[in-house]
This record gives sequence, structure tokens and C-alpha cells, in this order.
Amino acid sequence: MDPELIIYVLIFVGVVVLIEGIYLTVFGKSISLNSRVNRRLELMDKGTNREEVLEALRKEMQQHMKAQSIPIYSLLANKAQKAAIAFTPKQLILIMIGLSIASYAALTAGTEAEGSIRAVISVVMGVGGVYFWINRRAKKRTSLIEEQLPDAVELMVRSLRVGHPFSSAINIVSKEVGDPLATEFGMIADEAAYGRDVGEALREMARRLENQDLRFMAVAVTIQQQSGGNLAEILAGLAKVIRSRFKLFRRVRAITAEAKWSGMFLSCFPLAGLALMNIINPNYYDEVKETAYWIPACLLVGGFLTANVIVMRSLVNIKV
Repeated sequence: MDPELIIYVLIFVGVVVLIEGIYLTVFGKSISLNSRVNRRLELMDKGTNREEVLEALRKEMQQHMKAQSIPIYSLLANKAQKAAIAFTPKQLILIMIGLSIASYAALTAGTEAEGSIRAVISVVMGVGGVYFWINRRAKKRTSLIEEQLPDAVELMVRSLRVGHPFSSAINIVSKEVGDPLATEFGMIADEAAYGRDVGEALREMARRLENQDLRFMAVAVTIQQQSGGNLAEILAGLAKVIRSRFKLFRRVRAITAEAKWSGMFLSCFPLAGLALMNIINPNYYDEVKETAYWIPACLLVGGFLTANVIVMRSLVNIKV
């Protein structure tokens, strides 16, 4: 195994870990997705008034899409919005620059590659590490919201059935459930308190998170506001639909798990075999490297591996 390849992997892992460490150091443990602390309530407990908390959270939610005009940052804006990254776009760009410089220094100390190659790889590591970190947080946050939503809707149903208005039901959800959904609904409760239409606020949240279930809720609330009706019964039916869809998604993932792992194994096994062969016998391919068929054969094998990944992914990518 080439030692430089191991160094590249370790540097990239270090870049991702460093980003997470900086993020938690700057904003505290409450911003971690693993924390059960409601970030909105924690900010209010620190003495910040309700209006300032709402403004700070709205700025975090909207700042990334406003920076889409920046060439490099346009790749991160959508993911950063879904992940609700508290770093500003300028801060993330500075972090990418700083990580690229740190990666270049680590590559200079640990490898003997040419300067231009080190520069390109360091930029890829800096930008790619930030993108990987943001994408991972966005997926995790979206999954948590999808998992929390049925319980939140059922809590609103119970609140409506005992006579609370819908705005109070949303406020109860913002206090009783955990983050990230609690902070999202807390923002809606604050916006409703300052005069914004609840249905409009729900539509904005559904559009920002690109969540189909939240779109259904926003439509149901809007129709009830315009035409009347029993909102508790509507939301109770919606909660059943959301929970059934969530169970179906889980079942599909369980059914396709074996095929996914089989595809990963079939894709990684040839590469692992090649690496193991180089470790056991580094000169195994010396006799054929100089032939005219070496490069075409390598390209053919790479094409087959790529086709295998695409085919296996299409087989397990079931639309529900």
C-alpha cells in the first residue's frame, strides 16, 4: 500500500474532524444534532429576547441561499441551508481557505509530490472536506426532522382537541419535542406572534427543507383557514399518512440493504484485491505494464466497475 495514499486519507479525515471541532467550539454543544437541548430556548435562557432570537435564527436559515451568486459557494448553499449551518458564507469560505493551506502544509511535510499537485489536492481537500461535512449534517438533520414530524403532528392534534388554538399547538411542539424540529416550529410560533400567517410560515419551512410531508401540512392548514373544518381531524389523518410513509421508507431500506451492501462489496472487492496484491507482490504486474494492452485493459476494468456501481444503485433506488 502506497504510504502517500494513507497520508492523503488521514489528512482528509483530519480536515472533516477539524471542521466539526471548530463548529462545536464556536457555537457550543447545543448546536450538535446529537444534543437534546432546544437551541432556541437555550438562546432565550441566556437573556436574549424573543425578537432577537427569531432574527438570529432566521438569518442562519436564509443567509446561505442569498450567497448563491458566489461561484464556489453555490455548490454548498442548498446543503448548508438544509443543515442550518450557523457559520456565515464568508466564514465557511475562510474555513475552506484555511483548511486548504493546512492541507498543503501537511502534504508538504508528509509527501514528496510536486508543488502544483500538492496545491490542487489541498484545494480539493479544503473544499471537499467542507462539502462532505455539510452534506452529512444536512442528511442527518433532514432524517431527524422526518422522524420527529409524526409525533409533532399528533401532539398538535391532542392540543387542538382540548381546545387550544393552532398557534398555541405549534408553541407546545416547539417546547416539548427535541431539536431540530423544535427550533423550526419555535420560529413559526414567534413569527405568528408578530403577525405572520401560520400557513405562509409553514410553506416557507417546507420549501426551505424540501419536505413533502410539511408541504401537505401547510396545504391542510391553509385550506382550513380559508374554508373552515375540523383541523384536528385533518392533522390526525395526516399524521397517520406520514407515519405510514415513514414505515414504508424504513421497510424499503431494510429490503434493499442486502443489495446495497452487495453492490458495495462487488465494487470495492476488485480494488481491495488490487491493493492486497501490491502489498504481497509489488512486482506482480511488471511484465504486462509495458505492453500495449495495459492502459486499455485498465480503462476497461474501470468502466466495468463504474457500470457496476450505476447498475446496482439503480436497482436499489426504489421510488416510494
